[in-house]
Amino acid sequence: MRIGIVCPYSWDVPGGVQFHIRDLAEHLIGLGHRVSVLAPADDDTPLPGYVVSAGRAVPVPYNGSVARLNFGFLSAARVRRWLHDGAFDVIHIHEPASPSLGLLSCWAAQGPIVATFHTSNPRSRAMIAAYPILQPALEKISARIAVSEYARRTLVEHLGGDAVVIPNGVDVDFFAKAEPKPQWQGETIGFIGRIDEPRKGLPTLMRALPKILAARPETRLLVAGRGDEEEAVDGLPESMRERVEFLGMVSDEDKARMLRSVDLYVAPNTGGESFGIILVEAMSAGAPVLASDLDAFRQVLDGGAAGELFPVEDAEALATSAVRLLGDRERLAELRELGSRHVRRFDWSTVGAEILSVYEMVTDGAASVAPDERTGLRARLRL
Repeated sequence: MRIGIVCPYSWDVPGGVQFHIRDLAEHLIGLGHRVSVLAPADDDTPLPGYVVSAGRAVPVPYNGSVARLNFGFLSAARVRRWLHDGAFDVIHIHEPASPSLGLLSCWAAQGPIVATFHTSNPRSRAMIAAYPILQPALEKISARIAVSEYARRTLVEHLGGDAVVIPNGVDVDFFAKAEPKPQWQGETIGFIGRIDEPRKGLPTLMRALPKILAARPETRLLVAGRGDEEEAVDGLPESMRERVEFLGMVSDEDKARMLRSVDLYVAPNTGGESFGIILVEAMSAGAPVLASDLDAFRQVLDGGAAGELFPVEDAEALATSAVRLLGDRERLAELRELGSRHVRRFDWSTVGAEILSVYEMVTDGAASVAPDERTGLRARLRL
């Protein structure tokens, strides 16, 4: 099958959507499909052979973060050229409602379109206001996927229609088979995320750290991600700052090794999450998870059965839970086992098959009708 995938966010800036698209493309290529990904990228960004650059992106505030998007006349021309050259059997657009390549592709594409909605934002006034502009493009979509129930709810409330829920995928064995790193083992807590993005929750974890260290002074916090490291520890007493080790940006291999090494992975995010891929990666690596009680995180953790939860932005509760868990080896072992079993639902062998079944549904349906009947077909297939 010839599959075109549209990435809305800049390929050179790490993010959950980009990782999902990268892994999906490589999974499909491994199955023998011909895949091309269109994504924003700076001119000097090294790209895999399956990625086509749509040009440089610009930073835009979006969903409590800053997304690097690509939109405009030049981008539209590159979209049309990519669509023409690809002659795709199906086009898979991610975040078609954002002002990005996804929306441009939706306007320009002909034939079967599958769209994945990642955003969870139940109070998006901008999305409601933009609906009259978005509607003609969204009506061309043959099938809709949401990465979680909360992303599906955002779609239903703001744009109408419905979607099938297919979660983000992870190569579980990649994380499960990683070699722990001895220097990252022993009374360690892990955190991965952009340091200077408040919704990732590092300030909450830093407020909890003094109480954790008071009870367990040998504990170390490993922080992976880009941002101002000095500012991150500014609120900590000088004597405690040496217990925080910043790893900077890490490779996929080192991320897996870190997650295999830590005694506890903490996800203190404050909101704006539609899924929680880092929780899936942590469970894949066998790391016990302690996460803020966001709706999306609760769903990923099987209602709290596969990991523990604490109230959002409650540093005191985070510290209490972390101290208890670090002192209870049996509970940590239990969480490892529960997480490792539960996470198999998110492996690409399962998720990829579900996405392919959507592709096959829309392409089989489109091939069975004449072109002038396809508008009615889209209405029947829209999920």
